[in-house]
Amino acid sequence: MARFTVPAQPSRSVLCVDRLLGVDMTNDPGNVAKEQSPCGDNMIRDVPGKVRKCMGYQRVATLPGAINGCHFFGQDVLVHAGVALYRTGRDWEEAPKQIYTGMANAASRSWQLSGKLFIADGKALLVYDGKTVQPAANLAKVPLFTIARPPAGGGVQYEPLNLLQPKFTERFAGTEADTVYCLSFSGLDSTAVTVRLLQKNGSWSQMTEGTGFTVNRAAGQVTFTAAPGKSPVTGEDNVEITAARTVTGYADRINRCDVGALFGVSGAADRLFLSGNLEFPNYDWFSGQNDGTYWPDTGYSVLGSGAGAVMGYSVINNYLAAHKDAGETERNVILRRGDLVEDEPSFPIVNTLQGPGAAAKGSFAYLASEPVFLTALGVYAVTPSDISGERYSQNRSYYLNGALTKETGLEAATAAVHRDLYWLCLNGKAYILDGMQDLGTRSGEPYSTRQYAAFYRTNLPARTIWTQGDQLYFGDGNGGVFRFYSDPTMPESYNDDGAAIQAVWETPDLGGKLFYKNKSFCRYALQLTPAVATSVAVWVQKRGIWRLVRREERKARYLSYCRWCYSKFTYSNDSTTKTLYGKLRIKRVDKARFRFENGEKNEPFGLMAWALEFTENGNYKG
Repeated sequence: MARFTVPAQPSRSVLCVDRLLGVDMTNDPGNVAKEQSPCGDNMIRDVPGKVRKCMGYQRVATLPGAINGCHFFGQDVLVHAGVALYRTGRDWEEAPKQIYTGMANAASRSWQLSGKLFIADGKALLVYDGKTVQPAANLAKVPLFTIARPPAGGGVQYEPLNLLQPKFTERFAGTEADTVYCLSFSGLDSTAVTVRLLQKNGSWSQMTEGTGFTVNRAAGQVTFTAAPGKSPVTGEDNVEITAARTVTGYADRINRCDVGALFGVSGAADRLFLSGNLEFPNYDWFSGQNDGTYWPDTGYSVLGSGAGAVMGYSVINNYLAAHKDAGETERNVILRRGDLVEDEPSFPIVNTLQGPGAAAKGSFAYLASEPVFLTALGVYAVTPSDISGERYSQNRSYYLNGALTKETGLEAATAAVHRDLYWLCLNGKAYILDGMQDLGTRSGEPYSTRQYAAFYRTNLPARTIWTQGDQLYFGDGNGGVFRFYSDPTMPESYNDDGAAIQAVWETPDLGGKLFYKNKSFCRYALQLTPAVATSVAVWVQKRGIWRLVRREERKARYLSYCRWCYSKFTYSNDSTTKTLYGKLRIKRVDKARFRFENGEKNEPFGLMAWALEFTENGNYKG
């Protein structure tokens, strides 16, 4: 009697992924972790471990000129467009009004110091007091250069000269015989010289040039008609002379700076540091304490060699880090601290760090308490441990570097941090790092203690990007100012100024347990975030060719009368998480890749988990 043995049915494998951790644009799709995506265009973190479609943006203003910066002071918003500065309110409801013109058509940055806003654009340092904008030189402090000076010269130097403006003041101890008073400098400007004399009651009386005294500008001498005499107040100077002497290029040392930071003695944020002057690439200058109009001619530092330019600053604990470009081949980050030495501020260098040079002045920001910046090798960070421990800055963008390091024009990149997300905008795209999702060191990056989950945004023509309160804005090169939507539950939040957003989440190449075995995929499942209007298209790549498996437009929706849309109507009132399930007929392949896609205008799309069932049986023959 013949006996037949029924072969055992191939065991079924299940792959279920319920933790989605951003994109991996660096590894081959076959080597990407199952929690990540080799192509996740326009998807972003919803909550840690879950992703959703990026919200879009709407136009809030149009100005004549490229948007070069946005600055805030009190309730005022100042927009730098083209060569002009415009003012509007925090809600952007009123049309921006021009308040200043003559700026550089280049990126500008600002800092608040002592109740004023200082704006640097590489052409002239400006100051805004809440009413008017003007060059800081117009308000610049006139320093008291010397005190206790005899008429023939000498005395005690009291304050350094101010680089921003040419005037200086000197105080003399007058005598009964001397009528000629020698200033510290010859070659005075044609600006009128002023003289004040101390009175018995402690007040000062002013004299006008030509009335009571004359000036020899070439020699730097003031000659009185009658000797001023001795001081009526014992121990006090009684003659005060204010004159001007312009040194060519002094003011431009400050005016042509375009990067800066607030820093001071013991880490206090009471002085403005500026750099970025192309004529002095490795120099920076610091202002007087709580005075952004006073720039002592002795208040500067030379940072490394002239081959590398200062690109920006980071404040790390009580240290100021100056970041240089790739021209500085050995030490690209220079750390200083603030001390008082004989009652004078001093900022000595305490360490230098190795690493790639900074590539973009607009890329500096703070992510999860770390200063981050763009280099030719990706986004790097300097951590507090680097100050006294490790000797290099650390890469943070390993999962983006496969695309980011191929971009051109890195110097035009601009960045901002919004809700723990670092947005780096370049060439119409955004490379995003998530400070809430630390993925550790599984990438194997040698110079890194951690990597962040990463995301990728398209159709984002940001020339500059900034946060205002809890909202994110950007400006483009054509004068448009745009605000990102902030309510992820609203269908109207999902368009880019009226254009649909194409959101994609691809799986890696799925090769099962044994890459050389045949795989037959039979089922898939998706867990979606419910919405009034949402849909998903499921695609599969088989032997390099994509084909549509299913388009589901109803099952993930629920009915809401307050957000009624007749064309997307459903009878379901179930607003809980939705599970979609379907069959597949993909047989005898060595691998497959799946894509979950939503490209509809004004449709949310939230992906919480995906799963596949497949069998492995027999050797793959190609």
